[in-house]
Amino acid sequence: MYLKFAWRYFRAKKSAHAINIIAWVTTGVIAFATCCQVLVLSVFNGFEGLVKSLYSSFYSDFKIVPQKGKTFTLTTAQLEAIKNQPFIKGVSLVAEEKALLENDETQAAVIIKGVDENYNKVSGLPQKIVSGKYDTGTPDAPKGVIGYGVQNAAGIFVDSSLAPATLTITLPKRNTTSTDPMSLISQGNLQASGVFAIQQEFDNSYIITNIGFLKQQMNFGENEFSAIEISLLPGTRESKALPELQKLIPAHTILKSRYQQNSNLYNTMKMEKWAIYAVLTLILIIAAFNMISAITMLVLEKKKDIGILQAMGSPKSAIQKIFLSEGLLLGVLGAGIGISLAILICVLQTRFHFIKLQGGSFLIDYFPVKLQLTDILLVAGTVLFISFTASWFPSYKAAQQSLDLK
Repeated sequence: MYLKFAWRYFRAKKSAHAINIIAWVTTGVIAFATCCQVLVLSVFNGFEGLVKSLYSSFYSDFKIVPQKGKTFTLTTAQLEAIKNQPFIKGVSLVAEEKALLENDETQAAVIIKGVDENYNKVSGLPQKIVSGKYDTGTPDAPKGVIGYGVQNAAGIFVDSSLAPATLTITLPKRNTTSTDPMSLISQGNLQASGVFAIQQEFDNSYIITNIGFLKQQMNFGENEFSAIEISLLPGTRESKALPELQKLIPAHTILKSRYQQNSNLYNTMKMEKWAIYAVLTLILIIAAFNMISAITMLVLEKKKDIGILQAMGSPKSAIQKIFLSEGLLLGVLGAGIGISLAILICVLQTRFHFIKLQGGSFLIDYFPVKLQLTDILLVAGTVLFISFTASWFPSYKAAQQSLDLK
């Protein structure tokens, strides 16, 4: 009943056209702000999904790292216990260190990562080769897959028609007691076998090589590693695997999920998303002032109707609900129009990519969008809350008016 009154008041002609204009302007502003919120949140979702897909090509589902220092030891029995878990897809042993790369007279600071033959089971990097092939060689004949940025910085050419470039790697040694400074570092040679391109952070820093070669160069112990990377079988939930793996790792190590390996990145992305959401909510708050004006003027317009309802015995709460419903009606109309328009734009953008990114330096040339039901419900809830808050005061004042039929 209250919505029926509100709808009739919304559609009816007013004695002052300003009331109609303010009501439609309020609806339009709410629709605009709602559309912008859904679109912006969808774009952030799209970029977040893109970045996560890029990082998932390099980072594994879980990673065991030392609690202190750069390395840890893991017994064969502990390693086998991890591998034998039914939800495990692959386990890769890793040795990693900062190094100096030399190619003829060109030098570059890099991170060299030694991996075993199971690395392709835990990482998507082998599928990101843009030149050459994925081949880390053997401990005696090591090869390296280099990042695209490292290739450019060090002037390395990887071409099947040319002889492979021989690179010199200078590394610090571990577990040595010699006082000779020269014995604290080691130099080794490897051949460039391929180039990968994932994301600038990795492309500009990493070389992937054979773990046996790297452990020899750095004087690692037999069961000493920098990390162990673990991938889960498709469909396995991290929350289910996490406690089982926690029981198997030694006390001096830490088990990190994919999120924990990139917590700064994910937290920054979330903060940016909600900061933009908060800014756009200010537009809705501005629209709320228009709503207060529209309902206040409607109360003055319908003063006689209020008196008739009071004379017929309507309680104050019923009169307040009528004008409260008017404010909610404006909010629902605006939110409905805005959300519908945003969904239409997102569907068209997903299908036709008509809104382009400028500059041409990104991996894609259009804005990625991803609609999420939770975002739509959040925006709709925000609109309803602001509409209710804005319409409460004028509706309360309407209910408090004294009976006057003159």
